[in-house]
This record gives sequence, C-alpha cells and structure tokens, in this order.
Amino acid sequence: MVEAERRRRVSVIGTGYLGATTAACLAEMGFEVLGLDVDQAKIDTLRSGRVPFYEPGLDELLSANIEAGRLDFTTSYDEVAEFTDLHLVCVGTPQRDESGAADLRYVNAVIEELAPRLTRPSVVVGRSTVPVGTAALLAQRLTALAPVGSEAELGWSPEFLREGFGVEDTLRPNRIVIGTDSPRVEKAVRHLWQQQADEGVPVLVTDLQTAELVKVSANAFLATKISFINAMAEVSEAAGADVIQLAEALSYDDRIGGKFLGPGLGFGGGCLPKDIRAFMARADELGVEPALSFLREVDAINQRRRARTIDIARHLIGGDFSGRTVSVLGAAFKPNSDDIRDSPALDVASSIAAQGARVTVYDPAALERAREAYPQLNYADSMLECARDADVVLLLTEWAEFREANPEDLSAVVAEKRIVDGRNALDPTFWRASGWTYRALGRQ
Repeated sequence: MVEAERRRRVSVIGTGYLGATTAACLAEMGFEVLGLDVDQAKIDTLRSGRVPFYEPGLDELLSANIEAGRLDFTTSYDEVAEFTDLHLVCVGTPQRDESGAADLRYVNAVIEELAPRLTRPSVVVGRSTVPVGTAALLAQRLTALAPVGSEAELGWSPEFLREGFGVEDTLRPNRIVIGTDSPRVEKAVRHLWQQQADEGVPVLVTDLQTAELVKVSANAFLATKISFINAMAEVSEAAGADVIQLAEALSYDDRIGGKFLGPGLGFGGGCLPKDIRAFMARADELGVEPALSFLREVDAINQRRRARTIDIARHLIGGDFSGRTVSVLGAAFKPNSDDIRDSPALDVASSIAAQGARVTVYDPAALERAREAYPQLNYADSMLECARDADVVLLLTEWAEFREANPEDLSAVVAEKRIVDGRNALDPTFWRASGWTYRALGRQ
C-alpha cells in the first residue's frame, strides 16, 4: 500500500458513544475508517447501519458511509493493525465504585492487545478521559510491547462531545488539543483535523499531562457552575427570591455568561459526575487533595437537588407518597439522548417508588434502557398515558415535547392538577392560569 493511501486510513478502537460518533464523522470527512470493539453484538448492529444508542443524525451518517465503503467494523486487532498505522483509542473509563477513581482496564487492554501487533511505525492517539499521568505510563508500555519499539508513539487528543450534539461537535469542534512532544504524532493528528483547522478551529499543542487535564478541568468547571446556581436556588427558596430572575441578572455580566446557569434538578450522565469524582481521587493520589476539595460540595449540592425535588412533590400531595400515583416525565439524564447513567430523573422516580407511590415514567428515547435498569417502575408510551390519574406530575428531563406540553391536554387525564417543574422549563404563569398548582426549584 502506498503511503498516501495509508494516511487516509484510521482505526477507532471502542465503539461506544465516543467511538461510534468519531468513526462515522471521520468517514464523513473522507477517511477510510475501521472501528473495533470486543462486543460482537455491537459490531453486528453497527455494520447493519444502526447505532445502539440515540444520537440525533448519527444513524444517517453511519449508514451513508457504510454504503459508500468508507466505514466498516471488526472485532479483530490483527485486522486494524494491518489496516492502518493511526489508531484512536475511544474506550470508556467508568467510575470505580469503591473509590470514585477512573477504571482504566479498557484503556490498558487496548495497549496490551494492539501494541504487540504494531510491526510498522505507528501512532496511537487517546481520546478517552483519563487521570493525568495515565498517558505517560501507556506510552512506556506501548514502546515496551510493540515490535517496532520507540517507533510506536502515543499522543493524547481529548474529545469534547456533548451528548445530543455529538455529530456537530465532532465535525465542528470548538478546539483541538494535541498532547505530544513528537512531531510525527502532531502531524498525524493535524492531518485528521486539517479541514477544521483550515476553517479557523484553534489547534493547541501541549504536553501529555496538560492535554489529559483539559477535558476533566472543563467538566469540573461546568459542574461547578451548575452547582453554583443550584446553591443560589437553595438560598432563593429560603429567602423568598426567584432564582430564574437571579440567573438572568447574572448572565448579563460577560465574565459570567448565561450558559450552564440554568437552575434545576442538576447534572447526571456518564461524564460530569464520574469525571469530577475521578479528578478528586487523582488529586488525592498526587498529594494535592485540598486543591479540589470544593468539588465535594459541588457533588453534594447536585445530589441535594434530587432530594429537594422529592420533598416538594411530597409536600404537594399532603406529606405521604403511600398509595399515590406519580407521573415522571423524563428518564434520560438530558434531552436528545437515551443515556440514563446517573440519571437524576430515574433517581428521583425510584426514590419516590420506594416510598410507596405508583410511579409511571415516560421518555421519548430512553424507555428501553430505563425498563432494563429500573424494572420496579411503571412505563408509558406517551406523555398523556404517563400522566393518567396522576396525583402529581414531575417534569425531570426537559425534552421539547414536555416544554411545549399543553396544560389543558394534561388536565383531562390527571387526578389532580399539580406539577413539579424540576428543570424550570415551563411558564408558571401559563400553567397556573390553567388551574395547575405549579412548583419549581428556587422559585416561590
């Protein structure tokens, strides 16, 4: 194979949310892409042109590029090592239950499997979120195991994908970070994103450690901003203020801005919660635990929002959930996703069910995953079915379908017109005018 052909080829190892999105988008950009996963069922699903999770626009991108012959999937490390000399590591780094630290078994396994098969000069680029210091250790292991020795080089280029906007964030990122001291690694990564760089996307080249810190630092900052406004919601409730008006007033200060300043039920998902906990665990290992001690309160504030939502709902129905019917609108941790990892909505729903209520959940995309993970709850296939005979309705994921709901339609099916807006997504004046008792976090 000539060098020019090989430079247009890339493997993506790990085909979860990050890997499948990265693979499809790189193929759309004109690269030949081979995705690898050890899960044969997942590979079969992807090769059929279907994504095993919900992400707007990704199914179409996947199937179009498979049909065009630019994208394929495999379970064979031998195949990817033969296919290309540029490999992107996109496997998960979940939280270890006992400590909160990141579980690196999947990242380590990629190096252990791939390195012994690298018989030509190769570049391996991590995109997964890992504790600072991980990449340097992986680079040493890669060199030790690869037949080409030091000609197998490792860099780190973190991803910045938002679930629900993964395709857009991959094709049009807001920055590209390349962690390396190797000209060859830098050249390989720049080649991948040359189109974006030509369009003005900033490219930052850093050392490995700085690159590892970028994603987790960004998530820690965003989590802190969310928890800050939710802390203000606690104060607003106690003081008789309105946190929505407070947030708007703060947003006009361009040093603060309005993004991530939406008070409500708090954050969840597979990134922010686990990343801030792993960040704290790594700081402790490095001997600088006090530097990130504030993140413990960030996490605690986030968890208190869930308890407060339950308290408000309980108060609305007279102080006891036993024998009551509760409608929960939302299961995914955020709209435009079917991800239920650390979902605030399902946490609240299961807690209320444990207190004796009959809880029915509806979500436009996440019902299948929710049913599997929370079989003790009841599920409906529409918003109106979910709300039927409800003593109280809780809006816990701000899907457009819920934000735009007509209170008159819901009035016809509920037992009592009571709603808890866990996301401050509704117009309280409009709902109250329709005869509903409306409550929200941080508002009177």
